[in-house]
Amino acid sequence: MEKHLLIGATFCLLVSFGYTMFALGAGHFRMGIVNMVALLGGFFLLTMDLWIRGMAQTSCPINSLFDVLVFMCWSILLICLLIGPVHRISLLGAFTSPLVFLVLLAAQSGLAGAPAESRFLRDPRVELHAALSLIAYGAFALAAVAGVMYWLQDRQLKSRQAGALLYNLPPITEIASANARLLVLGFSLLTAGFAAGFFSGMQVNSMKFLASAAIWAAYGAILALRRARRLPPRRTAIASVLAFSFALAALPAIQYLSSPK
Repeated sequence: MEKHLLIGATFCLLVSFGYTMFALGAGHFRMGIVNMVALLGGFFLLTMDLWIRGMAQTSCPINSLFDVLVFMCWSILLICLLIGPVHRISLLGAFTSPLVFLVLLAAQSGLAGAPAESRFLRDPRVELHAALSLIAYGAFALAAVAGVMYWLQDRQLKSRQAGALLYNLPPITEIASANARLLVLGFSLLTAGFAAGFFSGMQVNSMKFLASAAIWAAYGAILALRRARRLPPRRTAIASVLAFSFALAALPAIQYLSSPK
């Protein structure tokens, strides 16, 4: 059952991805009802998958790299559906669907292993730590997507070659604002996740701690430099993409060091 739910979610994201590519090629790039329905469908199917596997594992279903990638995709879609309308950046979903589609595809390709089958009974504070950290990854992923949107629009404005993409993107100031708010949201969630882990008293592998601390410090530095006005919006956008790339690359190692032995 879970396999069919994931295949269905991946198909929904593929529809959104394909529609986005078609709209770009046709020169009328807009969010549209197709993208919104596809994103909502993907989110619903992922929610059902997580619920079923969570009940089977009697814990939050983040006990393998496969589980973590699926949960992260769910987090990205959750924040995207919440934050897009609030910041009037409906096109955030159109840019997000390719990322979520590729991560879901990677999870199901076998590269991330298989879903956990064992039952895990853990301290709720440890589960809260892990869940908040992964939802923070969702916010960081969307900050990176907003960073790409900012970079594309900034490049077109500077080249003075206005295309369909430029006319359909929100004002660059709104994208910069969304990028900054998503960074703050992700950093706050990650900090709260670390606090939950600290108060749980769990034992932490030193390498996992250093990798996680490096991610936290990287995003903290971006926000601190931005607040001090030493990191303009364009560099903040680029830094958010680089920081998420680093965090995503470190995720398999962090999950391996976190897995129950």
